[in-house]
Amino acid sequence: MATVQIVDVRKDFGSVKVVKGIDIDIRDGEFVALVGPSGCGKSTLLRMIAGLEQITGGEIRVGTKVVNNVAPKDRDIAMVFQNYALYPHMTVAENMAFSLKLKGVPKREIEQRVNKAADILSLTPLLGRVPRQLSGGQRQRVAMGRAIVRDPQVFLFDEPLSNLDAKLRVQMRAEIKELYQRLKTTTIYVTHDQIEAMTMADRIVVMHDGIVEQIGQPLEIYDQPDNMFVAGFIGSPAINLYPGSFRTEDKAVFETDGGIIVPLERVPAGTPRRRGVLGIRPEHVAIDPAGAISLAVTVTEPTGSETFILGRSEQETMRCLFRDRVALKPGDRVQLRPDPNRILFFDEETGRRI
Repeated sequence: MATVQIVDVRKDFGSVKVVKGIDIDIRDGEFVALVGPSGCGKSTLLRMIAGLEQITGGEIRVGTKVVNNVAPKDRDIAMVFQNYALYPHMTVAENMAFSLKLKGVPKREIEQRVNKAADILSLTPLLGRVPRQLSGGQRQRVAMGRAIVRDPQVFLFDEPLSNLDAKLRVQMRAEIKELYQRLKTTTIYVTHDQIEAMTMADRIVVMHDGIVEQIGQPLEIYDQPDNMFVAGFIGSPAINLYPGSFRTEDKAVFETDGGIIVPLERVPAGTPRRRGVLGIRPEHVAIDPAGAISLAVTVTEPTGSETFILGRSEQETMRCLFRDRVALKPGDRVQLRPDPNRILFFDEETGRRI
């Protein structure tokens, strides 16, 4: 295991700046998820750590060693790719053993490492099969096994679950987390799926347009996003964001530009322009006959364990998520009360949380 330090790392493709000076310190044995929309630079950063992309500027250290000019095979890092990258003509055992054979590891030790990894990943009955005889989840486990047998200092995962169906993604998510808890190897995991990041990582790095927007523990980022981008990206369904104005004539309220009026206990500090953006997460509203928000229901999506409601209030659309079953249908009206302790405010110009 090892620490990974990313110091002012930049990557340019010609005149296009893809990674714009990133600093991240990853602790020994930590599971860190790099998350962000497509094109934000997260996979490019992972490939630079692996040595598959040359960096334009900055430093990458694995342990105490600067690896900028170290060949990928000498970085003591193992990478699991999105597309499995298995050799189709080799058996599971041969795929897992291949990198060890190239390094000249004795045959008996190779066999011991392969059998140990196969046992951890429940692959022992499949060691004689070739990839075409495996399911998607089994192929992904083989790719993980190929990384485990190398006993690296750092694991890198590049969106490993994106080719799997929804049910299998949940299963594999749990298996990767269980594997990490057993091995405790430093792990960097790239995904565009914020649910994966929230449920698996010790810390999340939220990236956007080649920069780091925020680094923190999953619930810290969810409850205290630094800005509107982070608030909008982390959370499913997405947060409701409404630009508007603070008013204090009779009592403190926030009035959105579309006409929603939300009572406040106080106007938050740092609002000199009296303008701002209100953020209400879908699950932070309750049905209350005395609630300040009147919503006309347009869509209901019951899932059994919870109910998603989409509706309109004045000129605004609102997403609501209730943790129980709600007897509402399109066309109904409902009064809602946002939780005053959970609403968020952002500066309209900078996007920073107030």
